[in-house]
Amino acid sequence: MTRTNAREIACHLVYEMYLNDITAGEALTALMDEGYYPSLKSESDVYEEKPTGKQLEYLENVVQGVQAKRAELEGYLEKYAIGWSVGRISKVARAVMEVAMYEVLYVHDVPTGAAISEAVEVATSTEGYRYVLGSVLNQVLLHQSVIGLETKAALDKYGIEPDLIIGCAGGGSNLGGLISPFMGEKLRGEKDYRIIAVEPASCPSFTRGKFAYDFCDTGMVCPLAKMYTLGSGFIPSANHAGGLRYHGMSSTLSQLYHDGLMEAVSVEQTSVFEAAEMFARTEGILPAPESSHAIRVAIDEAMKCKETGEEKTIVFGLTGTGYFDMVAYEKYNNGEMSDYIPTDADLQAGFDGIPKFPGNEF
Repeated sequence: MTRTNAREIACHLVYEMYLNDITAGEALTALMDEGYYPSLKSESDVYEEKPTGKQLEYLENVVQGVQAKRAELEGYLEKYAIGWSVGRISKVARAVMEVAMYEVLYVHDVPTGAAISEAVEVATSTEGYRYVLGSVLNQVLLHQSVIGLETKAALDKYGIEPDLIIGCAGGGSNLGGLISPFMGEKLRGEKDYRIIAVEPASCPSFTRGKFAYDFCDTGMVCPLAKMYTLGSGFIPSANHAGGLRYHGMSSTLSQLYHDGLMEAVSVEQTSVFEAAEMFARTEGILPAPESSHAIRVAIDEAMKCKETGEEKTIVFGLTGTGYFDMVAYEKYNNGEMSDYIPTDADLQAGFDGIPKFPGNEF
């Protein structure tokens, strides 16, 4: 069952809550125990495939969440449905809108692979639509290479040669763009830069993943790609660096890492936000959580130099600002942020879903 299917069921159950004046628990029980929606009683109306695993968790979260946040969600409808009161909105439309609002506002663990699957589904089922992946693939790395070209031009202008180049890594396009001209020099034997990819410990594609052919999306509709992957079915825990929550890594970067031409490290999000706050207080720039992964390791490497007395020039990618991430910063400062590192069993569940065929052993 896909996330799209689970969302459709959520809309049905919220509709049932309004239609029959029942609780989220009653609606979920009717579906899971009896196999039908409460208002549909005949055998022909039984829903054959019941949600399980992560999709069941998502379904329960959304349906129960809509019930818990009903007053708040209705307040948004009253505010933005100009000329309409909540009472005038049909129960079906209200259910769909409230599920959508709840997911946007409160569901922070949507895997990138699930979003890709849903986008592909829309593109392939709607006439005139096309889908272009905005990360991971080679054409995106080529587009992003302007980051590295501008960085190198600025360094060359002032006669600066970096010893370390550090970037955050999710799907790899930003990092790939940053390191592209430097890696070119390294491959040609002209220079020997040390390049470090930094990923979240909650989604460790490089540091704990497998180098194999895998699907780029959870729906398994995209072509297979050779990459470091946790399995297309791996659902990373919710963290505050949404851009780094992808199960796989760019094929190009994966090969470079596999060949030993770059390093990778993983860091916990509390240490990331510690570095982000230090950077903001020192530089006056509030960095995005994604960028702050690179900042964390840049600080760590600088402290090593301080301890050894070495002098090194460290370049890191500041990929964006964090002004839309104030809730995350608030949670960090309130002591409400925690770290999650997947167990070997968690990872194995994802690895079990990697396609098995001759030549794809790992």
